[in-house]
Amino acid sequence: MSYEQSLDPREKDPSYIIINAVDLEKAQGGSVKFEGHAYGFGTSFFHVKDRPGEGPPLHIHPYPETWIVIKGSVRFTVGGDNIQASPGTIVVAGKEIPHKFVNIGTDLLEMVCIHPSPNIIQTNLE
Repeated sequence: MSYEQSLDPREKDPSYIIINAVDLEKAQGGSVKFEGHAYGFGTSFFHVKDRPGEGPPLHIHPYPETWIVIKGSVRFTVGGDNIQASPGTIVVAGKEIPHKFVNIGTDLLEMVCIHPSPNIIQTNLE
């Protein structure tokens, strides 16, 4: 794995890093998975690229999850509610709240799923 980083001379931690997405772990479909612990940071994310009908099973996290829809149409199930979202929409599910999403459009769904944790911790319920 290759990446660039800049170290603040006063700190042992990097002040920033630059990573090529092609060097990151691939998830479902064409999605990319970033876990901050590998780089000394406390945030993780998925850059989702799901085809129509794709999405994860119902699951929970011990922290909130934030989604930013970039392209496509998506239906989130959060708790007992179904929420349809399009580009520019931000949805946040609270910690331990069961949730999932599915691409309901005819084109690629692209969004970022932010996990405020150095590791992605997920318990599947389906």
